Amino acid sequence: MVRILLIALAAFVVYKLFTTDFRKKCEAEEKDKKTDFDKKAASGELVKDPTCNAYVSVEDSIRVRDGDKVYHFCSYECRDKFLKQLERGGREIPATTGPVGSDQIEPATPGDDK
Repeated sequence: MVRILLIALAAFVVYKLFTTDFRKKCEAEEKDKKTDFDKKAASGELVKDPTCNAYVSVEDSIRVRDGDKVYHFCSYECRDKFLKQLERGGREIPATTGPVGSDQIEPATPGDDK
């Protein structure tokens, strides 16, 4: 009877050691992810979509240039909403920029999903 209790106690201790270690590891990974996200946002690698406030990568975003200001969007839908808001406000629709590395600027038309 004492052997069974000692084996059960040893199994419980081993179980607690593994689960505590696993939990600490998960918490550390989550903290690293958050820190990495904050670093990217602070360095300018991530920018905020002005329509839905989602963070998007500068390289993968859909861009609209309005004078010297470049707006970054997560989707064509968000870009179109933004352009419609500008139209309703009486502003002229700005041009969208081409693909990454391209110097071309093409006119933006709402609903134009390239």
